[in-house]
Amino acid sequence: MFNFTALPPLSLYVHIPWCVRKCPYCDFNSHTASSGLPEKQYLASLFADLEYDLPEVWGRPVQSIFIGGGTPSLFSAEAIDELIAGLRLRLPIEPMAEITLEANPGTLEAGKFSEFKHAGVNRLSIGCQSFNDDYLQKLGRIHSAKEAIRAVESAHAAGFDNFNLDLMFGLPGQNLNTAKADIEQAIALSPSHISHYQLTIEPNTLFHYSPPSLPEDETSWAIQEHCENLLSDAGYGHYEISAHAKPGKQSLHNLNYWQFGDYLGIGAGAHAKISSAAEQNITRSWKHKHPDQYLAAEKTHDHISGTSILQRDDASFEFMMNALRLKQGFAKTLFTERTGLPIHQISKTLEKAEQLKLITQDLSTIQATEHGLHFLNDLVALFLKEET
Repeated sequence: MFNFTALPPLSLYVHIPWCVRKCPYCDFNSHTASSGLPEKQYLASLFADLEYDLPEVWGRPVQSIFIGGGTPSLFSAEAIDELIAGLRLRLPIEPMAEITLEANPGTLEAGKFSEFKHAGVNRLSIGCQSFNDDYLQKLGRIHSAKEAIRAVESAHAAGFDNFNLDLMFGLPGQNLNTAKADIEQAIALSPSHISHYQLTIEPNTLFHYSPPSLPEDETSWAIQEHCENLLSDAGYGHYEISAHAKPGKQSLHNLNYWQFGDYLGIGAGAHAKISSAAEQNITRSWKHKHPDQYLAAEKTHDHISGTSILQRDDASFEFMMNALRLKQGFAKTLFTERTGLPIHQISKTLEKAEQLKLITQDLSTIQATEHGLHFLNDLVALFLKEET
């Protein structure tokens, strides 16, 4: 089915599903922490989960780890230290591997940043979302603008020279001036990376059932355009649709996703994608979503909720869905390396996309045009059904 001559890079995603309160826009697998967190029990389940998956990646080095959620920074520094130590015991993690921890800007959590760094975390992703108290309240965030700023200052004080700030735009009642103020505040705090993405209303969220009034499309487009210019002028390279980074500070973990690399996923609801040279296939798997069911699986060693084998069309579609997000495009050879498929499998669709001025291509590279990036869903939809 496939023809892998080499396997993609490997990353690890660890999901910690608890939050203080679920935000009304959030469609991630997160659950309100009603009482004390079962840190020891959850760590034991994570390690049992990982050990079950190890034969699928035996001997392959891990280039990045992302601890996401939920709000992983709710866990104690001791638990994060035990987690990273346990991962190192079980996996060949590269010496300079990027290890990211998602954090909320609560005062108590910010005070743990230096301890997280001592535990081995070398990159933070701080969910500020806005520096405007009115918008934070509308988004259901539990922190204030001042707490967000203090959290970033604490990250600097703890010695983090590599961290991301998450910011949303297109917020209820937002206009161009207040959106620019958010970006200007973020830039002033000197993060190495800024993720700037538009609020969307997702199914199965509180906002889906009770939608807020969002800015008109023209306003959101003006916000995006002006903020991208501000970020560029401040030295943040726009390397992916929603991602901006100082030179050399792109997210290695997310780049592996966008370039169709492999990743293990452990934790409640975590997903994995693993390529096999022996089987010449690509397998996706996902773990039990509810924390109680996931925790119970430690004893049964049955953390997996489901698996699927990618078909050829699925692999080419998923590669293009991710790689076309990259502003600089990608090498045609990467398609074959990561999917195990010849590039001519999608040649007719590439020609159609080029005729529609959604991409440009030459002998070695494929890149979405600005028009293609603005209509990315339409561009990616062209690859849903490939010629065989």
